[in-house]
Amino acid sequence: ISRQKKIDILVNNAGDNIPEHFTKVQKKNMEYLVKLNTISTFHLAQLCTFKMLENKNRKKNGGSIINMSSQMGHVGGPIRSVYNMTKFGLEGLTKGMAIDLAKNNIRVNTVCPTFVDTPMTKGFFKNKKFKVEVLKNIPLGRIAGVSDIATAVAFLASDASSMITGTSLLIDGGWTAI
Repeated sequence: ISRQKKIDILVNNAGDNIPEHFTKVQKKNMEYLVKLNTISTFHLAQLCTFKMLENKNRKKNGGSIINMSSQMGHVGGPIRSVYNMTKFGLEGLTKGMAIDLAKNNIRVNTVCPTFVDTPMTKGFFKNKKFKVEVLKNIPLGRIAGVSDIATAVAFLASDASSMITGTSLLIDGGWTAI
């Protein structure tokens, strides 16, 4: 970060999930997920914010911090209690940051995808029963593609979203609407 001349946009996109039933959550897994999904997001955002605050044109051009969250930051899910906890925490962090940084013209939002077709999720979808259950919860009837998420991120990074801060953009095919 110190080598960058300036930072206008941060896409905070580190995260993982270890599905475990609440009664079987291993401490090491919980600590790993909390550190990766929440604490590292906080620290990277803070470092990038310091760099954004150095920008002399910030009042005119602003900045945008986009934290990658999940629909699971808005709803519960089976064998997802720790993941839910970290993503709900990220939603709260984003709202607090948005309030703190608004006077500096730095916008902070989350993008909250449903299940996305990526190498990370391919293993989950090998289980046909799991895939059927997921699709039952998505009224649009499909798994999201990477481009669905990238388009949302590009929007929040652009001036077209200059009046949007402290909110969550749910890219979930309607999951949270039902």
